[in-house]
Amino acid sequence: MSTAATPSTPLPVRTPAARARGRHRRPERPEIPAGASTLVLAVPAPANPDSRRLAEEIATLIRLDQPDAQVTAAYLTAATNVDGLGDCPSIQDVLGEAVEAGTPPIVVPLSPGPSAELDAALAGFESVRRTDALGPHPLLAEAVHVRLSEAGLARADRARLFAINTSADGIVLAGTGDAEALELAEVTAVLLAARLAVPVVAASLDSAESVVAAMTHLRETGCVQPALAPYLLGPEVNAELLTSLADAIECPLAEPIGTYPAVARLALGLYLGALGVEAEL
Repeated sequence: MSTAATPSTPLPVRTPAARARGRHRRPERPEIPAGASTLVLAVPAPANPDSRRLAEEIATLIRLDQPDAQVTAAYLTAATNVDGLGDCPSIQDVLGEAVEAGTPPIVVPLSPGPSAELDAALAGFESVRRTDALGPHPLLAEAVHVRLSEAGLARADRARLFAINTSADGIVLAGTGDAEALELAEVTAVLLAARLAVPVVAASLDSAESVVAAMTHLRETGCVQPALAPYLLGPEVNAELLTSLADAIECPLAEPIGTYPAVARLALGLYLGALGVEAEL
């Protein structure tokens, strides 16, 4: 902020500083129109302490960025007073009440890719606007990279998060969903491979054979120490399932994406896009 003195005032008068230019400038916060639709974060999991905590943390990050945004979370199934955090409404309940009140919200799926469970929960709400899933997106590849580095399976420099060296020489990127979801996950797999400089193969956790086949492919092509990287936020799949699967295929396991800040940025970006508001991610 710069200052400038004027003859009519004894003290300097503040004047707006010029907006920074170049690649490192901080983007201006986009304005949400008055009376904008509520943002509903659709969690592809039943209401439980883990799914509630994840949704609330992402909602909090969105509110910090956009204090005027009305944000709520909804789940595949409802629950009451979950872990002392309060009630967790179902997607059908939230959308049904909003439609009846004449205020249909904008639904953002908290899922890297398509979710059959969310599709079923949203069926019948034609007046409700629904965005695409969070991915594929370079920010999700970054999030998986960070989780791998936290598990000691990849190293990243501090400035750009590009790999310097990696203790895993191949990655199975394991998500959920059908053939379409797997095809979209392959896009993120390519982005992750470019970051790590190691082969990355997408697989579906809905089929153990898919994960085994991906791991076998990596080993047959020369990978000595492949790793399993969950391509999901976390609540969609039981943590014990991931651990047992990693044990079965004898490879180390990274944590799911979870509440990595990029998730909130992507969800907010999808919401703003549905409102017709341009935003930089």
